Amino acid sequence: MKSKYVLLASAFVLSMTTYAQKDQIKAAEKALKNGNAAEALISLSQAEPLLAAATPAEKAQYHFVKGNAALDLANKNVDVSANMILAANSYKQVVEIEKTAGKAKFSDQATAALATVKGNLINKAVEAGNQKNYKEGAQFLFAAYEIDKTDVEKLYFAASYAVNGQEYDTALAYYNELKRLNFSGEGTAYYAKNVLNEQEEFFTSKEDRDSKVKLKLYTDPREEAIPSKRGEIYKNIALILLQNNQTEEAKTALAEARVANPDDTSLTLAEADIYLKLQDFVTYKKLISEVLAKNPNDADLVYNLGVISSKNDPAAAEQYYKRAIEIKPDYINAYLNLAILILDGEKKLVDDMNKLGTSEKDMKKYEVLKKQRDGLFMSSIPYLEKAYELNPANEDVATTLLNVYSALEMMDKKKALKAKMNAAK
Repeated sequence: MKSKYVLLASAFVLSMTTYAQKDQIKAAEKALKNGNAAEALISLSQAEPLLAAATPAEKAQYHFVKGNAALDLANKNVDVSANMILAANSYKQVVEIEKTAGKAKFSDQATAALATVKGNLINKAVEAGNQKNYKEGAQFLFAAYEIDKTDVEKLYFAASYAVNGQEYDTALAYYNELKRLNFSGEGTAYYAKNVLNEQEEFFTSKEDRDSKVKLKLYTDPREEAIPSKRGEIYKNIALILLQNNQTEEAKTALAEARVANPDDTSLTLAEADIYLKLQDFVTYKKLISEVLAKNPNDADLVYNLGVISSKNDPAAAEQYYKRAIEIKPDYINAYLNLAILILDGEKKLVDDMNKLGTSEKDMKKYEVLKKQRDGLFMSSIPYLEKAYELNPANEDVATTLLNVYSALEMMDKKKALKAKMNAAK
C-alpha cells in the first residue's frame, strides 16, 4: 500500500511540474503578445529547469516562443547580436525536435523565421563591416552559416571579417573548417544593367538575370568567372600559423593543399608568397616558375621575378622586366625598375671617379668613367620617359628624369619637363 502512495505522489509531482511548465510558457506567450519580449524570456527561463521532463511538443513550443521573443528584441535593437543568435538557435531546436518526434506543428513557421533571421544576420554583418566592427560582423556571418550550412560562402566571409578584426584564432578555426569542406568558391557571377538607372547589378543566378533581361527590365547581360579562393584560404591559414611561430606547420599546410588540389595554381602562388615572406628566394623563384610554365603571360609574376633577381642577378632582372613589358606594354613599374637597375651602376662609377687625383693619367681615367656614367644615363632615359608618359603625376619619376637631363646637360628637355610639371600643379 505504501508503494502505491509513493507512485501516486510521484505522478502528482510530475503533473504539477508539467502544469507549472505550461503556465510559464503561456505567461511567456501572453507577455510577447503584449509587446514585452524581455518578460517573456524571463518566464521561459523559469520553465527551463523543468524542460527535461517535458514532451517533445512542449519542448518545441518552448523553443518556438523563445525564438519569437529573442527575434522581437533583436528587431527592437536590444542586444542585437546575442538575440539574433539566440533566435536562430531556438528555431533550429524547434525543427530538430519536431523532426525527431515525427510531428510538425511549429516547424514551418520556425523555418520561415530562420530564413528571416538569416537575412537579418547578413544585413547586420554588412552594417558592422561598414562601421569596421569586423568582430561582430564575423559573429553575424558565422551565425548565418550555422542556420544554413549549405551556404558555405558565409563561413568564408566570416573568416575574412575575423581576420580584419584581428580575431586570428577565430579566423583560423573558420579557415580550417573551409579547408575540411574543400571549399573553393569558384563559380560565375551574372551581371546586367538596370534600364532605370543604367547601373550594372549582380544576380545570384543566370535564370533570374535572363528573365529580367527578357522582360526588358535589364540590358547588356554579361558573365564573369569567379576564381578559386582555395589559395587565399590556405595562404591565410599559413600566415596565421606563421604569426604564431608555427613555420613548419605553415609550410606543411600549403604543401598538403597543393597535393590535394594539384591543378589549382592559386595554391602554388600562396605557397610562393609564404616563402617570399620567409625570404627564401630560391624556393620562391622555383614555385613561381612552376606557375609560369602553365601561364607564361602573367606579367605580374614575371615582374616579381625581376624584383627578386635584382638583388643578386641584375642581368636576369633586366630580362624579366623586359619580358613583363612585352606582355604588358603599359607596365609602368617595369619601366621604372629597368631605369633604376641601370642607374644603380652609377654609384660605383662615381665612387671610382671621386678616388682619382688631378694627374694627367687620372684625368684621362676620369673622362673614361664619366663617359660610362653618361652612357648609363642615356640608357635609362627611354624607360624613365615612358614611365613619365604613363604616369605624369609620379613625382619620383619626374625628379629622376630631371636629374638625368641635368647630368647630361640636356637643358631643353629639362626645361620642357619642368614646364609640364608646373602646368600639372
